[in-house]
Amino acid sequence: MAALSQSSQTGQDPANHPVPAAARMGRLSLTMAWWAVCSAMFYIVVGASLALSYGTRNALIGMLLSVLSYGLINSVLSRFAIRSGLSVALFSRLLFGSTGACLATLIFFSTAIYYAVFEGSVIAVALNHLYPELVYPLAALLVVLYSVPMILGSVQHWLDKLNGVLLPIYLGGLLVAVGLSISRYGYQPQWLDFGPANPSAFGWWDCFVAYMGVWVLMLFTFDYARFGKPEDQTYHGRWNFGMPFYAVTFLLNGAAGIYLVSSIPHEGALNEVSVVMAILQLMGLWGLLFVWATQTRINTANYYLATLNMQAFFGRFGLRGSYLVWALAVGVIVYGLMLADVFAYLLKALAYQGIFVVAWVGVALAQILYGRSDVTALARVSAYNPAGLVAWFGGTALGLMLMFAGPGLSSFSAPLTGVLAFGLQFALSRRQAASVVSPTR
Repeated sequence: MAALSQSSQTGQDPANHPVPAAARMGRLSLTMAWWAVCSAMFYIVVGASLALSYGTRNALIGMLLSVLSYGLINSVLSRFAIRSGLSVALFSRLLFGSTGACLATLIFFSTAIYYAVFEGSVIAVALNHLYPELVYPLAALLVVLYSVPMILGSVQHWLDKLNGVLLPIYLGGLLVAVGLSISRYGYQPQWLDFGPANPSAFGWWDCFVAYMGVWVLMLFTFDYARFGKPEDQTYHGRWNFGMPFYAVTFLLNGAAGIYLVSSIPHEGALNEVSVVMAILQLMGLWGLLFVWATQTRINTANYYLATLNMQAFFGRFGLRGSYLVWALAVGVIVYGLMLADVFAYLLKALAYQGIFVVAWVGVALAQILYGRSDVTALARVSAYNPAGLVAWFGGTALGLMLMFAGPGLSSFSAPLTGVLAFGLQFALSRRQAASVVSPTR
């Protein structure tokens, strides 16, 4: 993440300018910064939760399909972001207009804050569990106090190196946790049958759709990929932001989560805390180091992207401030939410936001593949772009209606959202382009 704060290098506002050549990152630096995103208890728990509901085999198939779809889509998004240097906020202005883009940045930064709250709480719970005298509010404050400085100015010159050091701790810790579980409880072959006694034959589809709920990772991809060098776009599109990354993020994490939850005795319902407790039970202080490494890595991305997009959102309404000011604002909000009992509401909000995100991806893909995306047009965008807004809200409206249509149709809400948004953007943008060209003929 050596260059992820342009303001410290170029004097430009990173939220409102394309990344210049001087701020582009080398292959290894960007890889280490991006792969911070693959380590989160969230992915471990999602895999286990899906196996519990639909069966291990269905969950694994859903993960494999997600690896394929994420890899293919992000290959397109990352290459475009590298060529253009645009952020999600800037590209959204081309898609929806300068004012219409505000909703995209609002959804993006609020979702990133949600994940920062979720993952930060994991570290705080782990600290409080091993050291009860460190009460949860104080542990949460400690997490926020060390997280915010990690995304500021010159600190980012070593953050990619920090994530490079933490990567083997994360991978090694995951393997050690599984190994200790086998050593202590013996190998449990029944983990492949974990879940309902008679899983649905189409449970794999539900698992695949569930992973569409975190398509916000595609927006994460966009905002990271723009720091890549144009000559490295094939490497980044194929490897760094492609299928190998998601094989680790979804498949490795998910399979490990299924095995750990199915083989380690635990009390109560499955949740992120129960997985943390199982790891701490197995590994003790080393388990705390593993949890700290995984959650610190993912939260560098959460805090950075929340700050960048909050800055862009409020700047549109005249509330301008430095990157530091908005980073501190994110820290305050995250800490407040960590202390509040808001998880039930946040989960519902995330489900609705997921539909908006899938529609954004559909619109973005259609524009990149079949439309015109001239960076110089940023200087003359209108307040609203009717074509993009109709495509975005049309796809979103269909998705939200299907979510409330009952179990049979709700599982198609996210896929059909993306398909309709893509189709509308393709048709409307071509019609819009034709209407502009025809008077000159």
